[in-house]
Amino acid sequence: MMNPDVIVLGAGAAGLIAAAVAGQNGARVLILDHGPEPGRKILISGGGRCNFTHLETGPNCFISQNRHFARSALARYTPQDFLKLVNRYGIAWHEKARGQLFCDGSAGQIVDMLVSECRTAGCEFRMQTRILDVRRAEHGFIVVTDGGEIRTGSVILATGGLSIPKLGASDLSLRLARKFGLRVVPTAPALVPLVLADADPELAGVSLPIVARVGKKGLRFEDGMVFTHRGVSGPAILQISSYLENGDAAQIDLLPGQNALNVLLKVKKDRPKALPPSLLEALPQRLARALAAGMGDTMLANQPDRAIKALAERISNWQLRPAGTEGYAKAEVMRGGIDTRDLSSQTLEARGVSGLYAIGEAVDVTGWLGGHNFQWAWASGVAAGQAAAAGPR
Repeated sequence: MMNPDVIVLGAGAAGLIAAAVAGQNGARVLILDHGPEPGRKILISGGGRCNFTHLETGPNCFISQNRHFARSALARYTPQDFLKLVNRYGIAWHEKARGQLFCDGSAGQIVDMLVSECRTAGCEFRMQTRILDVRRAEHGFIVVTDGGEIRTGSVILATGGLSIPKLGASDLSLRLARKFGLRVVPTAPALVPLVLADADPELAGVSLPIVARVGKKGLRFEDGMVFTHRGVSGPAILQISSYLENGDAAQIDLLPGQNALNVLLKVKKDRPKALPPSLLEALPQRLARALAAGMGDTMLANQPDRAIKALAERISNWQLRPAGTEGYAKAEVMRGGIDTRDLSSQTLEARGVSGLYAIGEAVDVTGWLGGHNFQWAWASGVAAGQAAAAGPR
C-alpha cells in the first residue's frame, strides 16, 4: 500500500476499530505500530478476560477539562453497538458486576475480532515499525518511519498514553500533537494504586469493602480495597486515584452501611471484659488489631467513651492522604492528554489541521474503572474512522 488514504498510528483498541471503520467506509488504510502484535494492552486487560465495555457508560463517567466533550461520540456508538459486534463473532460474555461486561474466555477473542474486522475491510498492518515523524504535505501528510516515508491523506493518532511502559507505552501522540500546535493537558497516572507514607507491611493482603469519597462534591465509590506493602489498592482506590492531586485526601468508610459508633458502643456494652480488638470484629482481624493498637490492653469496660468515639471516627471517616502513586508501571490509564478544545467532538479531527485526528487514551478523556475507557476507545475510534474515510482523497 504505497499511498493509503488513512494511516492509523497505533494498533491498540482505539486504533484497530478506527482502522476497521475507515476501511469499511471505503478508505485504503495502513496501520503502523512499533510493537510485535496488535492489541497488547487489550490482552492483559480485565485479568486477561477484557472488560470490554460498561452498559451504563456516559459523560459523567469520565474525567476531562470538558466533561461534555465525550457526549457526542458516546451517543453515536454505544455499548450496545459494540456488544452487537461481539455477539456477531460468537464471543461468550458475562456481566461480572453491574454493567461491567467481560469475555467468558480470553481477551484474545476481542483482539482477534478487531483484527478480523480490519483485514476484512482491506486494512494493511505494518508491525514493528518505528514512527519517526509526521510532516504536513500538499494534500495530506508524510509519515516518516524506519522503513521509509509514506504519503497519506489523513493520520489518526492512536498510540495511547504512558501507562504500562513494559508494553511499549509511548508519548508519540502527545509529541505529534504539540508539533501541530495542539495543546496538551498535563498528564498523570490514573486508575493506579496509592502509596502511603505510613504503610504497614503487616496489613499487606488484607481486603474489605469500603465506601470512598473524593472531591468537593463528595463523589462516592463503593467497592473493594486491599492493603499492599506500600499502600492501598483495589477497585475503590483505583477509582479515587484519578481524582487526587498532590496533597488531596479521600474519605474512607471502613464499615459501609453501618453506624460505626453505634456498632462499637454495642460491643462495649455486650462484652465489657473483652479487649479493644473485639470492638472491630466486623473487620478483618489484622486490620482490627492495627486500628485498636493505641487503646492498649485495657478491657472495654474501662475504655472511656471518647476513645470509642475517636476510633469510630477513624473507621467511618479515615482521611486517606497518599504520599504518591505506584506510577505508570501499575496505572491502567493516563489522565490528561491532547486538549479537547483543539479537537472536534463530532469527528475527533484537530481544529486547524485538516486530516489529523486523535482518539482513545491520548485524548484528555479518562474513564472510570469498569470498561468505560474501552467504550471511549470504541466510540472515539468509530467517529474518527468514519470522518477520516470521508476526508480528502
